[in-house]
Amino acid sequence: MRGRPGTPQRVRVALLAAAWLLALALLGLWVVQRLHVSTDLRSFMPAPTTPDQRLLMEQVGEGPGSRLLLLAIAGADEASLARLSQGLAAKLKSDPRYAQVLNGSFDLTALDAKLLPYRYLLSPTLDTRTLDAPFLREELEQRLDDLSSPAASLLKDLLPRDPTLEVLKLAQRWAPARAPEVREGVWFSPQGEALLLVQTTAPGFDPDAQQAAIGGIEAALRALPGGRAARLTVSGPGYFSVVASAQTRQQADWIGRISTLGFIALLLLAYRSVSSLLLAALPVASGALAGIAALTLAYPQVHGITLAFGFTLLGVAQEYPIRVLSHRRAGEDAVASVRDLWPLLLTAIASACIAYLAFYASGVNGLKQLAVFTIVGLLAAGFSTRYLLPQLLPARVRDVAELSWLVRLRAAVDALPRPRWIPWLVAVLIVGMLGLARGPFWQNDLAALTPLPTDLLQRDARLRAALGAPDVRYLLILEAATPDAVLALSERLQPKADRLIAQHAVDAIELPSRYLPSTSTQRARQQKLPDRAMLEHALAQATEGLPFRSGLFAPFVADVETARVLPPLTPGAFAASPLGQRLAAMLVQRDGRWLGLGTVSGVHDAAALAALAQGSGGGVRVLDLKAAAESLVIAYRTRILQALLAAAALLVLTIGLALRSLRRAWHVLAPMTLATFLVLAVERVAGVEVSLFHLVALILAGGLGLHYALFFERDTGDAAEQRRTLHATLVCVLSALLVFGMLAWATIPVLRAIGLTVSLGVAFHFCLSILMAPHAPADDAAEK
Repeated sequence: MRGRPGTPQRVRVALLAAAWLLALALLGLWVVQRLHVSTDLRSFMPAPTTPDQRLLMEQVGEGPGSRLLLLAIAGADEASLARLSQGLAAKLKSDPRYAQVLNGSFDLTALDAKLLPYRYLLSPTLDTRTLDAPFLREELEQRLDDLSSPAASLLKDLLPRDPTLEVLKLAQRWAPARAPEVREGVWFSPQGEALLLVQTTAPGFDPDAQQAAIGGIEAALRALPGGRAARLTVSGPGYFSVVASAQTRQQADWIGRISTLGFIALLLLAYRSVSSLLLAALPVASGALAGIAALTLAYPQVHGITLAFGFTLLGVAQEYPIRVLSHRRAGEDAVASVRDLWPLLLTAIASACIAYLAFYASGVNGLKQLAVFTIVGLLAAGFSTRYLLPQLLPARVRDVAELSWLVRLRAAVDALPRPRWIPWLVAVLIVGMLGLARGPFWQNDLAALTPLPTDLLQRDARLRAALGAPDVRYLLILEAATPDAVLALSERLQPKADRLIAQHAVDAIELPSRYLPSTSTQRARQQKLPDRAMLEHALAQATEGLPFRSGLFAPFVADVETARVLPPLTPGAFAASPLGQRLAAMLVQRDGRWLGLGTVSGVHDAAALAALAQGSGGGVRVLDLKAAAESLVIAYRTRILQALLAAAALLVLTIGLALRSLRRAWHVLAPMTLATFLVLAVERVAGVEVSLFHLVALILAGGLGLHYALFFERDTGDAAEQRRTLHATLVCVLSALLVFGMLAWATIPVLRAIGLTVSLGVAFHFCLSILMAPHAPADDAAEK
């Protein structure tokens, strides 16, 4: 037994504390310098196993629909809004964060200047007309009318090179299929807002990158004259990911602050010692930093969700110093006290690590990171509690077993009836509640986990309808051996798509051949181009009597002559144009085959859309991204459940070997198992559909409950030690309820699911661990 520490002892304690803090500081500095945080939500989805699932994973982040931002500018007159729209579009087009910007204005740069001669091979004009004298006469007469219109300044420079305005026809063809009304040269909504469509280069479900893109748009608008007074409305999948991320972070932050203050107050009330409170934080901090360092070493990028959930799951580690503080006897050496406690504490640590191994066995990258973080963190917290913390604890402590209220509480607990039929009653209740539960058992809809406010969804629907933006649920998949074969298939499908639009089954369908015709179509159009002599003769006839000077259309003749000998334009060469990235997003290579992705807007008849693929020989299919996402969730859940079963079997083996008694193992595992299923049953009766986050929360609650059962099963026959066990468990239970009870009040379903599940689990685990623990009351009178 140590007495009051002398000067050498104090120096040794101070040096050890300083060394521990220095090690944590250096490790923290190393982590800050090397840690790279990712926000790509696909890290928390399982590896896709089907072609549609693989395509889903790509489209969730990289697809054209997921990267669209819908903008509306209001707060000024139409002329001012049009100037703001043009100025904003010009700024965004020069910013590499944006792949495409459309606002309805005629864009002469839509086709790269070096590719201008290709306009005759890309435009459908030559499918029905030829560059003969009657056609040219008709076009030139129309140009005379145009030159007397407000568009004269725009056409004046274009006319010598493109009298048939093929560039304008292409710009109109490449505009959204259901473009809004054009006023003042730009798109306007029925509410008088200037509208823009912006496609970002960043993945749609990377909240940080999307936040940067949206911030860039807001900054560009503010920099324009009158921009600060205008109101900017933003919508789209990328904006939704930013809103969901901000809401989750905001609620988690304030809940975390309140919970932290409550936890500090609880420990001060329980131990009446500031030094004990500060020292108890060191093992938890060591575990957190060790877990992050392990992730930094093992993975090039660490997901932000891994860190958020990891710190939550690491809450189990706070029990280790609490057990040490509560189980110390008055006058007992801290090292000896921890040595006696260590075998049971080590069993608890090992059991929690086995439970978290289920995450690693799931095969999902994000959950594997979560497993590494929590397992390394628990081991570091546990071993620092065993070997470092006792060296720093003060020699003189208050024995909590002497607290009068604890003596009375323990007596009340000992007086509780503990009939052997309690487990069977709980089992019958569980089966009954699960049988009475209505509705689907599992929640397969990912969107339900992070619902958006109704006003945001209504605003998105209004802007999407006004802009004719594509639906983010359905995709038309065209499959062929080469990119050109995909384009040819797209051309054959176009008449069917047009009929579907005419039948009002859908509002619009955008196919890859809209941007680039197949090689055969380009060659067919090329064959219709006249040679120089024929074209000059036709021009002479067409301009007879018209006020065009001789030689004005020489650039036009030169372009046609160049187009006659050009090789067909390929997707790779087309990538040089501003629309190249748009086509690149619609043509992807997978497993030696090429896929064309057609977007759909305004689906009114899903069955008619599905029928579009019939008769294609498997070359065309409709992909329902929602159905593919649900199948992926089901596969995800199946893998986690399989991993949990394996972890449960390993846990039973570990507990059995550690306790060396089936009866003792029963007293630990039975309350944990029954409490876990009781939580499920209560939530199902309440109408809760079980999601992946509920499973994560059940594992966390099971880890906490395992600790309660292990220590309550440890019946020494010593009444004082029983009171210390009750004190430590009460502090652990109250701290868990404080943190997760706050989460249960969150409005974000993910946070609420975790908070409610863990809170119920902690309560059920605590009660059943007491009622099912072996009971051999000590003789308090003899002890006294």
